[in-house]
Parts: sequence; structure tokens; C-alpha cells
Amino acid sequence: MRSFLIATLLGASLSLPVSAKVTFAPLFQNGAVLQRETPLPIWGTADPGEAVYIRLLGREASTLADSDGRWVLTLLPVPASAVPQTLDYRDSTGEHQLTNLLIGDVWICGGQSNMEWTVQNSQDAAAEIAAANHPLIRHIKIEKRIARDPISTASGTWVTCTPETVPHFTAVGYFFARDVHAETGIPIGLINSNWGGTSAEAWLPPAAFDDVSLRLAATSHQASTLNRFVDRIADYQKVLSDWEAGAQADKKPRAPWAPGAENHSLVLNNGMIAALAPYALRGAIWYQGESNADQPETYREIFSGIINSWRQQFNQPDLPFYWVQLANWAPGGDSDGTDWAFLRAAQTQTLALPHTGQALAIDIGDSVDIHPRNKQTVGHRLARLALHRIHGNNIVDTGPTFSAATIDGTSITITFDHDTDLRTTDGSPPLGFEIAGADGNFQPATARIISGDINLTSSAVPAPRFVRYAWRNDPRVNLVNGANLPAVPFRTDQF
Repeated sequence: MRSFLIATLLGASLSLPVSAKVTFAPLFQNGAVLQRETPLPIWGTADPGEAVYIRLLGREASTLADSDGRWVLTLLPVPASAVPQTLDYRDSTGEHQLTNLLIGDVWICGGQSNMEWTVQNSQDAAAEIAAANHPLIRHIKIEKRIARDPISTASGTWVTCTPETVPHFTAVGYFFARDVHAETGIPIGLINSNWGGTSAEAWLPPAAFDDVSLRLAATSHQASTLNRFVDRIADYQKVLSDWEAGAQADKKPRAPWAPGAENHSLVLNNGMIAALAPYALRGAIWYQGESNADQPETYREIFSGIINSWRQQFNQPDLPFYWVQLANWAPGGDSDGTDWAFLRAAQTQTLALPHTGQALAIDIGDSVDIHPRNKQTVGHRLARLALHRIHGNNIVDTGPTFSAATIDGTSITITFDHDTDLRTTDGSPPLGFEIAGADGNFQPATARIISGDINLTSSAVPAPRFVRYAWRNDPRVNLVNGANLPAVPFRTDQF
């Protein structure tokens, strides 16, 4: 019966014009990586009524394009294949193929500039590029595009990882893929869809705004961004006026950064994600938050909205979603400020969503550069999450995480989860702890590791009640576990 249906569809298609040739959605092209061991949605366009038939590794499916010329097929799961495969398809113009396809794990790499940051601009770039001969790792960079409404087109080409191509790969994504592939041997595909300097709400799809609280959070941050720009313009105009009057001998002041159209709510999902869904994925990795650090109180709502809505877009409710917590940095030279500490807390709170994980960068940032060059460690820590949670490797994937605080007179003892072999990287006492009494006046604490816990005291706080750890924009920290993963920043107060 099935063979007869296919033959009937193909026979009927022969009378259709040549213009009816099937077109695939953007990610389906020669050299692509397809997701293993899961149903494979494949879609595209053709003339209305055009018959479409596809076959891959013995899996077949057929359909007719609808009245708008859209068609969607789903193939049964296929096993991983490091041997290039061919997808055969037929339409009224004849038989065709997509060639050189690998079957493995596909990861979408989202966020802003620290995810967009390339291998050629990373630490030890020359050596990394020379060694980047990984034919089973492939990468596609999605061209930057904004859109008022969701679009179905996107530009980008799948390329194989070689010393010639890897310089332009997302560095975090590449180092993540390299570690996962080295451990599993499975082909890895990286969909690099991100844009430097962008706010989280730009990556939400329109459907997310059905949630009123999420819409309010996004609108609040949009207003905050505009208001800060207006204030900076006013300050700039005053400084410029003084400079023009000769009151200052310095260089001509620079105009402040202006938020571009790419920061408006929804426009990047419409332009750079909508056309990719529902491509079958293994998961998502994410590095973003810097552009939302001015309003951390709305970030958890927005970030959770991204995770939930992307899972809906890709029809994968359990899609693993792993992100990088913001690295240490001193915005405007303010190392002791706390804006970034609160943003990091919002990221940590988002772990309440299932199938999520967080890689820390609190110990590998650059105080004077928002783009730390050490992307290798970031990729490695993300890879540990995937290797442990998806591939079942018996490894630790999380640093020491606050569990409880016990007050004992003049000291507080902190216990942690994921604290096997609690130690410091330099053998010195732990750094970054502060304690306060009931008045909330935090003071640096003397910290000691005692039987796997941290004991804290301060002569300035005789009756401690609260603890903060790494609660600064740019804290100095050295506490790790046996896997050399840093302790997660936390606070026990609500001041």
C-alpha cells in the first residue's frame, strides 16, 4: 500500500511544471549534520500540490505540498553515522540528493558577543587553529538579521572543521564540541546563531508574549535600556560642550553606545531562530546576560521565557539547555559593584527549570575586558555538563554549591553540595567570603576549610547572621572542588 501511494504521488507529479522543484528549509543542505536517534522533521516549500518523497538510511516518507506550498515530513530515527550519508528526494523535476551528511549531535549556540567570539580571537589562537583537524565537527554561522515578524529564510553554509575554517567558528561552541567529540566519537554539528551586544528579550519568539508577566519583564528592560541611553546622551552633550569651549584639553569625547534595532524584543528570534525550527537538536548552549545586567530583577523571567519558548519552537519539551554564568569583570572599573552578582544569581535561579545546567566563569574572566580570551575552559565546563548528563560519563559537572549555613556563636559554617575534595587553587585560605550581623553590614571574613566545610569568622562581626560569597562584579576567588570547578556565588541575606 505504501509503495503504491508513493508511486501514485510521483506519477501525478510528472505533469507539474519544472518550477515545482522542492526547496528545503535553510539548515538542510550538503554537508549538514542531522540529529541521531530521534524523529527527524524535514520541511521546505514547493508548488502547491507538489509531491515530495525523501529517503535516508532506509527511512522513507512522502507528502504533498499544501495550498501555501509548504510541506513537512518526519523520518523515523536514524543511528549515528561518521560515514557521510545521502538523503535522496524526488519531485516533478526528477531525482535529487543532499550529500555528505553526518548523523550525530546538533547543538545551537546562542547569546551575545562572548558566544559569537571566534577561535581566531581566543587564547592561544595560532596553536588551536593549527591543531583543528576535526572532520566530524561541522559549523554553520547564521547571518545576522532582524525581522518584525517570523521569517522562514536564513543564510549560512555548513563547513567542516579544518585549520582553514575554524578561525571563524564560535570559540565556546568549538571547544565544547571538541571535548564532547573526543570523548564520544559522535559527529557534532554547531548552529551558530547569536549577535554581540544583544538583550535577552530580542531572542524571544512572539508566542512568548502571550505570557503577560514575561511581556512586562521584557518591556521593563527595554524602557530601562532607553532611559540609560537618554541619560548618557545628556552627560555626553555636557562633556562635549565643555570640550568645545576649551575647558578640557583631553581628546574629543566619544558619543555613547546607542542600542540598535537588534535589541528590540522578538526581532532576533524572528530573524535568526524561527527559520531554524523545528530542526532536531541535541541541545542548546548559551552565553548572554551582559546586556541585561542593568536590570537583573527581570532577567530570570526573560531567560526562563527563552528556554521554555525555544523548547516549544523546536518541539522538544525536554531540550537540554546549558549556559555560561557571567565571568568576573569590573564594569567601568567598579570591581566592588554588585550588578553582575545579581545577574549571576538570576542565572543560578533559572536552574529550577528541568534539564538545565550552568558552567561558571567567575574565576577566568578579565577585569578590564568584557571578552575574556580563555574560551577553552568555558567550552570544557559546558562539555562536562553534556558528557555527564547526556552521555552518562561518571564525572563531576558542577562546582561546590551552597547547601546550608549553621550559626555557632561568633562563626558561621557553610556546607556545600558537589564539594568532593574541597580546596583552593593556590593553597591559601578561601577568598571571597563576607559575613554580616543583623544590621546587614557585610565585612570580609576569614575562611577556613574544616572537614569539607567552610568556617567563617570576622572580628568586625561578633554575631554573624548572613553570608555572601563572590558577591561582587569582579571578585577574587580560589575555592574549587576536586574537578577544579569553582564554587557557585551565593548569598543568604535578603537585604
